[in-house]
Formats: sequence, C-alpha cells, structure tokens
Amino acid sequence: MTSTDPARPVRHPAAAAMALRRAESLQLKAADAITTFAGSMPFVYLHALAFGLWMTLVEGSPWPTLTLVVSLEAIFLSTFVLIGQNRQAEFQQAKADHDFIESELELKTNTELTRQIHRLTTELHRRVIPEGNH
Repeated sequence: MTSTDPARPVRHPAAAAMALRRAESLQLKAADAITTFAGSMPFVYLHALAFGLWMTLVEGSPWPTLTLVVSLEAIFLSTFVLIGQNRQAEFQQAKADHDFIESELELKTNTELTRQIHRLTTELHRRVIPEGNH
C-alpha cells in the first residue's frame, strides 16, 4: 500500500471501510461523539463540578437522587463502552480477515514464483550441462 500524497497517511483497507461506514451512519457518529467525550478529562471535570454543585447548592439531601442519576448514567456509559468494544472487535476481525487473504495471495504468488524459478533453473542446468556430465 503506497500513497501518492505524502501528507496523506496510508490507511489499512479495513480501517478505511470502517471509517466510511461510521461516516455514513448517524448512530455510529453519535456513539463516536459520546464515547470520545465520555472518555475525556473534560467529561470528568464537568461531572465533578456538576455533582459538587448539586450536592452543595441544589438539594438538601442529594444522596438518593444523586445515587439514582449516577446509576442511570453508569448504565448508559457502560453500554457505550460495550458498543465501542464490539466495534473494535469487529474492526480487528475485518483487519485480520483482510490480512489473511493478502497473506494467502502472497504465499500463492511466492509459491508460483518458486516453481517457475525451479523450472527455469532446471532448464538452464539441462542446457548448460550436458546429460552425461553430472
């Protein structure tokens, strides 16, 4: 795989196909945006600030409501983690399948080249060295 544009990195075909599929799907774009934000430090800072303000300023007894909200958020975030893991596993499988096919094709090509080299070497040997001089 080579690229004619040095500024553009070469992408594995499985990665390119996955990126195209993600770009075409609104659900996958939303999941990407959520998991990108949920896996960032701004997400942590925002939650620390929001929960701190809630506990000190909004409710007199915040623990029951806060526990409910945090539990619901954990359910949704764990679902997004699983979605991300499933997509990563799907990508790894697609990449492995592509690499296997490419390896098999290369093995077949190398085997054929080796056979042709053997035939040519045998023919050259036959022509250069007469039958009785082995």
